Amino acid sequence: MALQVNISKNRDLRTLKKNLDVFLQEHSSLLPKSAQAKVLLKPNFNSNMNALTGNTTDLRIIASLVELLQARGYKNIILGEGTNSGFYRNQIDVASRLRARRLAEKLGVRFLDLNYCQGRQITFANNKKAKVAIDCLEADLFINLPKLKMHHEVGISVCLKNIMGCLVGQENKKKTHHSLARNILHLNSYVKPHLHIVDALIAMEGNGPSDGLPVRMDTFIAGTDPYFIDMVCAEMVGMPYREVTYLKVAEALGLITSEHTKALRNLDLGDFRRNLLKPDVPFIVRVVCNPHLQKYFQVLRQAPGLYEACNTKFVGNMFLLLGIRQEHFIQEEMDIKQIVLHRAQCPADCRVCKDYCPLGLDVPEVLTDVADSKCVRCLYCYMVCPHGAIKLEGTFGFLQAQMDKYDPHIRKIVCPTTKNAGSVQ
Repeated sequence: MALQVNISKNRDLRTLKKNLDVFLQEHSSLLPKSAQAKVLLKPNFNSNMNALTGNTTDLRIIASLVELLQARGYKNIILGEGTNSGFYRNQIDVASRLRARRLAEKLGVRFLDLNYCQGRQITFANNKKAKVAIDCLEADLFINLPKLKMHHEVGISVCLKNIMGCLVGQENKKKTHHSLARNILHLNSYVKPHLHIVDALIAMEGNGPSDGLPVRMDTFIAGTDPYFIDMVCAEMVGMPYREVTYLKVAEALGLITSEHTKALRNLDLGDFRRNLLKPDVPFIVRVVCNPHLQKYFQVLRQAPGLYEACNTKFVGNMFLLLGIRQEHFIQEEMDIKQIVLHRAQCPADCRVCKDYCPLGLDVPEVLTDVADSKCVRCLYCYMVCPHGAIKLEGTFGFLQAQMDKYDPHIRKIVCPTTKNAGSVQ
């Protein structure tokens, strides 16, 4: 079968759902026959950063897929992810902060934290052993849902790297860094999703995965071959695929063949092509992440005494300043008492917020009904409102840092012709 990808523009929720439905129809031969089949959706919940920052998988794609699969009769759908080591170590429930648990509950599916699942042992480079969540190996239908974003360590993060979330807990995830590119490929030789759908509705450029800037692309890229999809995504954002460290290694190992490169040459990306800003990696980060040196830094960091020191707040802040760490492990939870619509500031012909509601609710009208139970409080409507008509009552907690950095960017890319309302409270 020829290498193919499905690339589509999705300017609103209705179009997104229609295009996802077409993709599933085109790959109906891969869909299980039994309504009781185990269906696993694996998003990228790298951190507690809202999808509109460009960091995590958009709830609009997740909700649309669940609804389409349920319409096909599937009753055993699982949303599963094992977030990165820092949040796991700090016991921060990323899925709750992203409202993914609440969304799963509303849709009648189960959320599964892969960090705490039973694991099956696999072999990494240098014969190191690690455990993968058994649920990822035994699903009847496994759909990988990565986020398209630049990555300061490997160049770009898409399908192949997203599988790292299938590793059980910090003790297994940290083993990948002894030889990151090769271990990404080792992991993908064991964990093989049936379908891949890359979320590029809002991608991330610059110093991703957690310190870049959002870019609106309104796109998803989907198919069955993760190597080819990752190559396409790299070329689409202006990064030759050989500049992606794990793709360069994959080609050297023969995992990327002449068939892949020929198919890429023959693919006309047309209007889908964008030149995103590449990571501007500080010198110290280049040293720490050097594939020949990384394993030594990992051994040093895990040494008794140094491990405890590296996990202190003081050293963590130093890592942030140096760019070695990008995530902020803020313990304070968000506590939003009420979402309020200021009708006088809301033009009747706008409706931007409705296009971003993952459940397709009648936003903003539904916001006037404080008793409405359908809203999962993902805050997409608040974050995209170009007029500042939607306000929040309560405390932002961990979200405040995100809003301080990303609020003007998100509102600008969502509605570039509207003056930024600056409605952060």
